[in-house]
Amino acid sequence: MTILATEGLTKRFPRVTALDRLTVTAGPGVTGLVGANGAGKSTLIKILLGLLPPTEGRAAVLGLDPATQALDIRRKVGYMPEHDCLPPDVSATEFTVHMARMSGLPRGAARERAADTLRHVGLYEERYRPIGGYSTGMKQRVKLAQALVHDPSLLFLDEPTNGLDPRGRDDMLALIRRIGAEFGISVVVTSHLLGELERVCDHVIVIDGGRLLRSSAIGEFTQATHSITVEVEEGGEALAERLRAAGHAVTEHGRLLIVDDGAPGTHDLVRDAVCDLNLSLVRLEQGRHRIEDVFREEAAAHV
Repeated sequence: MTILATEGLTKRFPRVTALDRLTVTAGPGVTGLVGANGAGKSTLIKILLGLLPPTEGRAAVLGLDPATQALDIRRKVGYMPEHDCLPPDVSATEFTVHMARMSGLPRGAARERAADTLRHVGLYEERYRPIGGYSTGMKQRVKLAQALVHDPSLLFLDEPTNGLDPRGRDDMLALIRRIGAEFGISVVVTSHLLGELERVCDHVIVIDGGRLLRSSAIGEFTQATHSITVEVEEGGEALAERLRAAGHAVTEHGRLLIVDDGAPGTHDLVRDAVCDLNLSLVRLEQGRHRIEDVFREEAAAHV
């Protein structure tokens, strides 16, 4: 079963091609849609919701065609837009109840669903206050609640951590993971912050300039490498020299050392060198590929 599919999907504007013959599919679970600002992520979501017609190609969401069945799609899908679009003079409860009624729920069911959903996203007594006085994090939770209130089969979350501080980002990512794991709702989440997607996604789609770079399970993006990542508080240069003298290739990235792990006993060697030099070890872990490596490979291919 696929939650979304595109075939040769293209969207051209007068001065830019936002999507360029994009062909991709995604199954149930949490799917990350990653790319730099302007990569075509928001354009793709708008086409999938039937809010924007494609120039060429086809798309399907939950087996439905956005070009002819947009209303049916929006009954089954929740959408959390990127930008601040909340009315400042109503409460979160009033707004979420309104969105539930717009989705076809009776008044009583709408109020009950709104209360449950707002609690799920972490809004309690504050849900009765006007939205205009909310922090950015609280507004993001309201946007998530209105996307969830009609019990959709699929959520589109466009940059849900935008504008949040580190703790707020952690809370939002935990909510997204919970929605996918506990509620059984598939999620498509866009972000330009690659580390966030590595934490919550089952599958990642990478696009750049409207073109597909890669679509894989998250485990394929983050496979172990033949290297060790070492972090010490101070003395990184001395540690690097000691390891190079022992025949290991070492690359320095600030406080991080990337040490070649081609020979047995490398972990023991690093441990002993840290002890001999009386350094404070912060991290010693197996190196892994990252989603950002896809962009590096693409850039290197065009040099």
